[in-house]
Amino acid sequence: MSQTIADRLNQIRVNIPPQVKLVAVSKYTTTEAVRAAYAAGVRDFGESRVQDSKIKQTELADLTDITWHMIGSLQSNKARQAIAQFDWIHSLDRLSLASQCDRLIQELGKSPKLLLQVKLAEDPHKSGWTEAELLADLPQLEKLQNLDIVGLMTILPLGLNGDQAYEVFSRVGELAAKLRSLGWANIQELSMGMSADYAIAVKAGATMIRVGSQIFSGY
Repeated sequence: MSQTIADRLNQIRVNIPPQVKLVAVSKYTTTEAVRAAYAAGVRDFGESRVQDSKIKQTELADLTDITWHMIGSLQSNKARQAIAQFDWIHSLDRLSLASQCDRLIQELGKSPKLLLQVKLAEDPHKSGWTEAELLADLPQLEKLQNLDIVGLMTILPLGLNGDQAYEVFSRVGELAAKLRSLGWANIQELSMGMSADYAIAVKAGATMIRVGSQIFSGY
């Protein structure tokens, strides 16, 4: 392989400001590759399957300062495990799941940081709140006192051009600002942008990007 994981990380870091958190999406790679990224300075890693990530987390338990991010769709029957295993959950995508997590967090005594997944462009293959749905559910969400909701997450539909991607990402930022104006002051994080579009997301105000293939492809 001509480029090391460290080389690839350096190329990404050149394109993002230091305040943007890079979450290295490790869901398809090996623990050895995660260790290489860790050695190159990465501390935030993203996984999408609860059971697979448990194995990886166990094998990497000696790296005690890793922050683990759940970035995949969260099934109700995996919510308890996810809360126990992850420091961040990016994919809180419906009110029923939020209510379940509220109960589990109180029961388990562990409170990961949570992002509300929103869908601001039509896409039957993606989950998440539309803006209207989220605004309608705010009163119910406000009653869930155990949730540490700190921002929004989105995944773009396939096939958007650069201008279209920028528009959707910008709308996520505008929605976050609207939520802050409605009293949700903790909505500060914007998790948006992946390997193909993270540069556009950063221009639109992303505070966290989720990059996998550009770091780990071939490893």
